[in-house]
Amino acid sequence: MEQNMIETKIAYQKIIEGCRDVFCKKTRDYGTAWRILRPSSLTDQIFIKAQRIRTIQETGENKVGESIDGEFVAIINYCIMALIQLKETTLIEMELPEMKAVELYDRYANEAFELMEKKNHDYGEAWRDMRVTSLTDLILMKILRVKQIEDNDGSTIISEGIDANYFDMLNYAVFSLILLSEQKSKQS
Repeated sequence: MEQNMIETKIAYQKIIEGCRDVFCKKTRDYGTAWRILRPSSLTDQIFIKAQRIRTIQETGENKVGESIDGEFVAIINYCIMALIQLKETTLIEMELPEMKAVELYDRYANEAFELMEKKNHDYGEAWRDMRVTSLTDLILMKILRVKQIEDNDGSTIISEGIDANYFDMLNYAVFSLILLSEQKSKQS
């Protein structure tokens, strides 16, 4: 079990490094244009990506040609953007310097990693025995939960908040990428 957790930490960090690289390159290309989006718009972007993954999983057809892996990367990055938009309430400037955007990215990626370590310990790496299709469904369920909370003006009676759901979706997407990578390694 301990060896699996060490392997998970290494694989997780590798996935986040790749996502961070995409985020940095897109920041250089587009700046921080995503700052115009409300968290609810980012929720819808995550929904679009997750729904596309599910459609490809169900039909086996990929007419656009972009990989499922790329869609999971997008989910991770949109979750981090949504967390920044949701939690950085004193941040008013639309265009952030690249260093500031990356600093915020790293803050929430690290917070997600720490949460994953705690939950992974308590759940005994149960995700390793799950199917990627189930993780996709969990992401979609979390999106529907977030939409309901957003429709309730952010308030919940007993449930965790929007931010917790973004962190969970981010981690489910990382787990999916780890599983997909391991499947590809076994096939080659």
